[in-house]
Amino acid sequence: MLEHGLTEPQVPARTVVVGAGGFVGGAIARNLEARGANVVRLGRGVVDLTADGAGEALAGQLSGDDAVVLVSALAPVKNVQMLGQNIRVIEAMAHALADIQPAYVLNIGSDAVFGDTGRPLDENSPKDSPSFHGIMHHTREVAFAEAQKGPLATLRPTLIYGADDPHNGYGPNRFRRLASQGDTIKLFGEGEERRDHVWVEDVAELAARMVLHRSTGSLNAVSGQVISFNELAQICSRLHGPVEIENLPRSGPMPHDGYRPFDASAISAAFPDVIMTPPERGLEKVASGAPVGT
Repeated sequence: MLEHGLTEPQVPARTVVVGAGGFVGGAIARNLEARGANVVRLGRGVVDLTADGAGEALAGQLSGDDAVVLVSALAPVKNVQMLGQNIRVIEAMAHALADIQPAYVLNIGSDAVFGDTGRPLDENSPKDSPSFHGIMHHTREVAFAEAQKGPLATLRPTLIYGADDPHNGYGPNRFRRLASQGDTIKLFGEGEERRDHVWVEDVAELAARMVLHRSTGSLNAVSGQVISFNELAQICSRLHGPVEIENLPRSGPMPHDGYRPFDASAISAAFPDVIMTPPERGLEKVASGAPVGT
């Protein structure tokens, strides 16, 4: 849950977005800049967080008056080698936090820290994910809490979609690209798994508000709705096609037992005027090229 350090939003003197060259970091930087914030965008070209001495290099870019948004990660984490690379990234960021002690820190985490319960997950659900990706994000949270003695928060998005997504992962981002190219959308099984998907601009909105309010604690960035991959494919075919939708035999068990819902009530409690975008509406906005923040 969140607690606001400032009742009224206030733009920090400077906000440093570590990982601003990426999909999520770029959206957060744009949102803050649209609010008149002085944003410093740090990407790999400035500091390579996997290199020797990265912690000292990152510390050299920060000051004690900064609000810092930590987005950088090598994701998704699929194996132990990638987990090890991410530990180096985490170590560098934690080193810089411990050295500088910024005025405020926002960690962009992931809902992957939570295991499956069959019930709607919330901010207090057990962080017992057995996946490499979940273990990595839980490690981030623990490491940053140890390093940062001042105000700290974590925002945990679920599956993110948006126009500039670079990963082409199974789901709306891939389906949209396939339909735009006139290619067949291929579903695992009947595409019956139901998941929560969140628009990247909603993630950026929540992140920006947390920075402006110096919020502490944690918040899950979720739509609060579950939708099947079959439904997502049908929407993408309608918006960008029409194209054929093909069902492929499954080669393994259905992820998350086919159902992973989230309770979005903490968003309404923290920011009563925020209305999270339903997946179909969000995909319509992506298809129309809706400007950031609309």
